[in-house]
Amino acid sequence: MSSSAQHTRFAPDRGLTGRMVGTMFVIGLLYVGFTGLLIVLLRGAWPLIVLISGGLFVAQFWFSDKITERAMGARPVSPEEYPQLHGTVDRLCALADMPKPRVAVADSDMPNAFATGRNPQNAVVCVTTGLLRRLEPEELEGVLAHELSHVAHRDVAVMTIAGFLGVLAGAMTRIAMYGGFIGGGRDNNDQNAAIAALVIPLVSIVVYAISFLLTRLLSRYRELAADRAAAQLTGRPSALASALTKVTGQIAAIPSKDLRQAQPYNAFYFAPALNAKETASQLLSTHPTLEKRLEQLAKISAQLGR
Repeated sequence: MSSSAQHTRFAPDRGLTGRMVGTMFVIGLLYVGFTGLLIVLLRGAWPLIVLISGGLFVAQFWFSDKITERAMGARPVSPEEYPQLHGTVDRLCALADMPKPRVAVADSDMPNAFATGRNPQNAVVCVTTGLLRRLEPEELEGVLAHELSHVAHRDVAVMTIAGFLGVLAGAMTRIAMYGGFIGGGRDNNDQNAAIAALVIPLVSIVVYAISFLLTRLLSRYRELAADRAAAQLTGRPSALASALTKVTGQIAAIPSKDLRQAQPYNAFYFAPALNAKETASQLLSTHPTLEKRLEQLAKISAQLGR
């Protein structure tokens, strides 16, 4: 997972790599164990369980970028449509010595950006029209460098897969219950069916809860890692700090209805779609606090100054 970053000029981050490997190992182990439990308790349905678990996982891995783009209203744009945006991405990719991802724009007044894709060759970087209207060129460069860092370090793919495994465990439980595999057959009094009806939902909840906590911890760290990498690549941490302050303040002014629609995708965004009150009370936020991010950038600025 770290090889991609090592082949670019984005600084390798061993802390991020270690956390990604650890998160994927634990969540993968949980998911394999959960699938094994389903096969043991629902012996007659094991071919369907394997088909569903394997098929959905492969589909999510291969089509995650398309799924995320469509869900968040992104559309690919050409250099003729957005010359400044493409020009900035071109410069940063040349500076980082990495392949250029697809460039997209989402028609939304909420100032934000995100990156998605299973690898640098299939990645997309998207900004909203609200972000383009509000940021100065050097601030936009900082935000795009942040998103390109996610692509280079491959943490976008890890977050997508890690988050999906927990959700998939819950989906498989619902399929088993509503499909009649748990307590829905002819022999409702069968002891195994009773055990399955009790154990499988409980284990599913545990798998989802652990996946949720681990992905939140990884998400907060990866945002700090992307800020560090972007500041070091561009050499202008103050521009990224200015963008962070501006974007966070402007998001707080967006209507609550629009913020709620965007919140399911917070883990992908440059800044979370939350108002100030929600951010302060969000102990399990996908992002570190603005104060922590600005503090880190101030330290990098001081180091570069020396």
